[in-house]
Amino acid sequence: MGVEIERKFLVQGDAWRTLGTPERFWQGYLCRGTAVVRVRLAFGRGFLAVKGENVGPVRAEYEYEIPPAEAEEMLETLCHGVIDKWRTSFVWHGSRWEVDEFLGSNQGLVVAEIELSDPEQSFVRPPWLGLEVTDDPRYYNSNLALNPLPPS
Repeated sequence: MGVEIERKFLVQGDAWRTLGTPERFWQGYLCRGTAVVRVRLAFGRGFLAVKGENVGPVRAEYEYEIPPAEAEEMLETLCHGVIDKWRTSFVWHGSRWEVDEFLGSNQGLVVAEIELSDPEQSFVRPPWLGLEVTDDPRYYNSNLALNPLPPS
């Protein structure tokens, strides 16, 4: 079974901007419930992901590459509320971080995520890390697509 262990934080300041090159992401949701089905267009490639219910920072995740034209068509015709964001990925003190700077209805919201191999794994907190929102469903991308949040 595919598993994702991820912690999510609000971001303070701009110090993270020099740590990587941003890439544009578009993603929408085909199904929401106990599981969510996400379609994403990024790096000129399409992806379909099935994600289980969050249990703290842990959930089942299965991701498959699909033709970019099909991903674009699904985003345009089947998804209500599409997330548009810049993602900057980098390694900081041995841990892989992704910082998402949201556009559109979530303009100004900036969230950092770290993927871990174990829910109790320790990591060095970057100085630009703010409040942890891992357990706050308002910050799940599937919820942000329908219920945008103001910047933090």
